[in-house]
Amino acid sequence: MIAFILNTDYIALCDLLKVEGIAESGGQGKAMVAEGMVTVDGETELRKTAKIRAGQIVECMGQTIKVLANNADQ
Repeated sequence: MIAFILNTDYIALCDLLKVEGIAESGGQGKAMVAEGMVTVDGETELRKTAKIRAGQIVECMGQTIKVLANNADQ
């Protein structure tokens, strides 16, 4: 499982896939979402720029990303 530390309120789903190296580009990330290859909290997500927030779990291509809050901000 990949732990992603969120430094803002949210990250767009396609950007998260790119940042974590699951997608080579934002465009590829958007294509993966459009093809139904991505789940968020166990549900297929088709919104390419869905706002992913702390506490959510994203799965794609056999990879699991747990989105965590940056507690240093609190």
